[in-house]
Amino acid sequence: MTASAARYLYVTRHGQASDDESTLTDAGRRQATLLGERLRGAPVTAIHHGPLARAEQTARLVGEQLPGVPLLRSEPAGDYLPYLPSREELPVESADETLARLAAFPAAERELGPGLAQEALARFTGTVEGDEPRHELLVTHNFLVGWLVRAALDAPKWRWLGLNHANAALTVIRYAPGRPPALLLFNDTGHLPAELRWTGFPPELRV
Repeated sequence: MTASAARYLYVTRHGQASDDESTLTDAGRRQATLLGERLRGAPVTAIHHGPLARAEQTARLVGEQLPGVPLLRSEPAGDYLPYLPSREELPVESADETLARLAAFPAAERELGPGLAQEALARFTGTVEGDEPRHELLVTHNFLVGWLVRAALDAPKWRWLGLNHANAALTVIRYAPGRPPALLLFNDTGHLPAELRWTGFPPELRV
């Protein structure tokens, strides 16, 4: 029997992006650098990131604080809708609004997203082979963070909706042999000064 060890998946949303999402803002670059500084003491062995510029730039800035840790571009770490619920799955009072909002996204994000979401689960979650725990960072987007947290909690598939993540906040999920996934941290912004916290978060939910 092949031995298995724990995986610690550190998940973050990219830093604050420009209005056209083509690059990081000055604040976004500071957020990414500060996240990298926070992770200096963690035994991270790889930084996975989505293909879009805002995720790649964030990963590179984090990586500058973690010398020798490779940057690995990954399509499943991209920005897409991970699951499209049916009307019957959703709360009656919000179903129409939710379905209309999801229908407004580009067709590619809706059609390719569910397949990419399954690839993300296969690639980034679960235990790892061997005797040594593995620590990896995933730099991605709000929707995939919600999808991974939902999966870790074994919540209904539609429940990725409403799980919001601030820019450059930190979430950590542990996948240990013989145990259910454990959400160790969620949306932690302790490494960011007050003026850099909660960007990307819905205004009505900011604290």
